[in-house]
Amino acid sequence: MDIVANFTNVRKAAGFITTSVPFAERQIIKMKKRLVVGLTGASGAPIALMLLRAIKPIPEWETHVIYSKSFLKTLETETDCTVEELRELCDYDYDLHDMAASVSSGTFRTEGMVIVPCSMKTVAGIACGYSENLILRAADVTIKEHRKLVLVARESPLSSIHLNNMLTLSQMGVSILPPMLTYYNNPKTVEDMTRHIVGKALSIFDLEMPNFRRWE
Repeated sequence: MDIVANFTNVRKAAGFITTSVPFAERQIIKMKKRLVVGLTGASGAPIALMLLRAIKPIPEWETHVIYSKSFLKTLETETDCTVEELRELCDYDYDLHDMAASVSSGTFRTEGMVIVPCSMKTVAGIACGYSENLILRAADVTIKEHRKLVLVARESPLSSIHLNNMLTLSQMGVSILPPMLTYYNNPKTVEDMTRHIVGKALSIFDLEMPNFRRWE
């Protein structure tokens, strides 16, 4: 009897294996790629919605979304989207103060995290390691696990405090992606400009935004 067969029989006898499928013929279940998405109260709710809508149809990916009460206020102010419609765009969503959620642990494997829009309060919290809520904790986990972290940081003008915090994070490998206007792609609408910002954010995770115009 070969080693694999003997090992399988031992596990069956111990009650670990109840299936009759041979060990070598079992299929490995391929997990979806997970992206953690943080939504904070800075202006830019339409950017967040476009990003979630772009990922939703991709069968290989799933979103794990955390949003603050401030974001919901921004959502109401800047869009016609309801909370129910927002939740439909999320594969999973979490309470901001659920510090025991799966995304709070580094053992929960993800492709990384994007915070869009990202307030300067959130930037400061991440830079200082002050994980008082689930968005900050998930970002802290992303950094310590050396995964991709993208901050669509929104503020204008920027103070020296803002710039120093972003420099600190950039030196850790965090991608700072302010939602700056772009004109070389000849945008015709605000939606065109928003699409370009979302396209740049998704590119960091090797995702392609439909109708995203690159420089040629």
